Amino acid sequence: MKVFTRAVPPFLKNGYVVSCEDTREAIVIDPGDEVDDLIAHVRRHQLVPRAILLTHAHLDHITGVGRAKHALDVPVWLDQADQFLYDGIVEQGHMFGLETNPQPPVDRFYERGGQLTFGKYVVDVLPTPGHCPGGVCLAIGRAGTVERELFVGDTLFADNIGRTDLPGGDFDALLRSIRTVLFAFPDDTVVHSGHGPDTTIGAERHGQFRM
Repeated sequence: MKVFTRAVPPFLKNGYVVSCEDTREAIVIDPGDEVDDLIAHVRRHQLVPRAILLTHAHLDHITGVGRAKHALDVPVWLDQADQFLYDGIVEQGHMFGLETNPQPPVDRFYERGGQLTFGKYVVDVLPTPGHCPGGVCLAIGRAGTVERELFVGDTLFADNIGRTDLPGGDFDALLRSIRTVLFAFPDDTVVHSGHGPDTTIGAERHGQFRM
């Protein structure tokens, strides 16, 4: 599995292209203001995109959905519980003093416990509410194996956890998601967060933000 990431101001939010090294099939995760770099990576490496997957619908994770959809012509996936945030992107922008544009309609909603595929990889979609109602973790690994890398949006960071003071946030639910979903993975599991550097489940389980 190959992982490309990019982050740009003002939010320095990580957007990802995850691709299969054998088939060149790929998915785009959380295209925001860095979307042009993600599209350029897909084209430069002649990847075959299959989907745009959203971990949640806060504005910094969705401002590039329209451009990615237009350029790549693939379906947009979201947890239905975050539809109100997705539809309210303009109002979200006003909260931060920004002008934002409506995005194209969501094409498909995740099914609870659902699994998607690209190339020789599977994506387990795991609900992790708390940062927002429809937050999900995308656990990606080679088909037929148990090893996964986690794309967790803003649920968990290196030495920190997601904020819960935005609309739909729930601190207790966030802790439950981290304890019961993310910390169920082995210590050496790589965590790709929505902001900042990668970490591991072990580093966060045993670190200063121990749950």
